[in-house]
Amino acid sequence: MALELINPGDLPTPQSYTQVVVATGSRLVFVAGQEPEDEQGNLVGGGDLSVQARQAFANLGRALAAGGARPDQVAKITIFVVDYRPEHIPVIEARRVELFGDHKPADALIGVAALALPGYLIEVEAIAVTDG
Repeated sequence: MALELINPGDLPTPQSYTQVVVATGSRLVFVAGQEPEDEQGNLVGGGDLSVQARQAFANLGRALAAGGARPDQVAKITIFVVDYRPEHIPVIEARRVELFGDHKPADALIGVAALALPGYLIEVEAIAVTDG
């Protein structure tokens, strides 16, 4: 499996993601939106985006492992944030790096009015490509 990460010269070079990811592999792993919940489904970090982001990305890592994928095999993530503001970027990025390190999959950061349950501030979904 290989991911080719491309930042075309005629597009801005982002700090925390890659503009284009070309994936070659034989198996796709789709991970549903991971929320800031513990194993019992209880909200972790009520009102605290940093704590919730840490939990959501940790859950994403566990979900990837369950699907037989590693963080460095993720081609795309989508991050949903309630009442998004630009000052949220460093908070989210710090937690993203805890899972992905230097790997920068393509991503979208989408501000939303609400998530599935009250008090949830962030949700992260992913697509990984493996050799099967």
